[in-house]
Amino acid sequence: MKIAETKAVVTGAAQGLGRHFALSLLQEGAGVAAGDINEAGLRRLKADAAALPGTLIVGGLDVSNEASVMAFVERADRELNGINVLINNAGILRDGRLVSIDEGKARKLPLQQWSKVLDVNLTGPYLLAREVAARMAERRTRGVIINVSSLARSGNPGQSNYAASKAGLDACTRTWALELADYGIRVGGIAPGVIDTPILANLSEDAVAALVKAIPLGSMGTPDDVWEAVRYIVRCEFFTGRTVEVDGGASLG
Repeated sequence: MKIAETKAVVTGAAQGLGRHFALSLLQEGAGVAAGDINEAGLRRLKADAAALPGTLIVGGLDVSNEASVMAFVERADRELNGINVLINNAGILRDGRLVSIDEGKARKLPLQQWSKVLDVNLTGPYLLAREVAARMAERRTRGVIINVSSLARSGNPGQSNYAASKAGLDACTRTWALELADYGIRVGGIAPGVIDTPILANLSEDAVAALVKAIPLGSMGTPDDVWEAVRYIVRCEFFTGRTVEVDGGASLG
């Protein structure tokens, strides 16, 4: 599929990788429905995209809320005159160890902290994929769903909720690819490693340096590195069911 022919829903589009995906698609003439709960970020995206050749629709979207997802997809489908790409990018972190001992007492990961991450990072992509795939399948529209997973999907201390959500999303990528192939719908995943996005601003310089030290290529990635993987999956009509690792070799260790 040519990028210029793309009519894409991008979740988590107000900042970070989602914002970069939306702007990159628009730069190549695509239509984009950008959703996020961050309305201020969406306003900035709209302003920054004003001179780009593509068509942009922005709207509030809570991916963990079924009604919000259904309303957003219905609007995107109507205003873009169809959808042929979904980028499931929205995600959150609520880190914490399953159990830790503090002054002799066990501190346990709260159920709410576990559930919130699963609701956004796994249930959200399921709801979006279900609604978009249903429309593409009914119309026999060839399209692609891209799930943004993570290097952490193989497990990372303090991130059992996040790791579980991204491992689950990886499994959904394979499962949906098999289920939807008969309708001409491809499903791919991307697992970024350490990428230079605003989320790193929450970490100390020492913490960032430690992350970079573990990367064989010796540097963190850029949003454009991840965009190139998105671009490849959209354009390659023979790609489905796999997750591309964009991590500088960090997963090789």
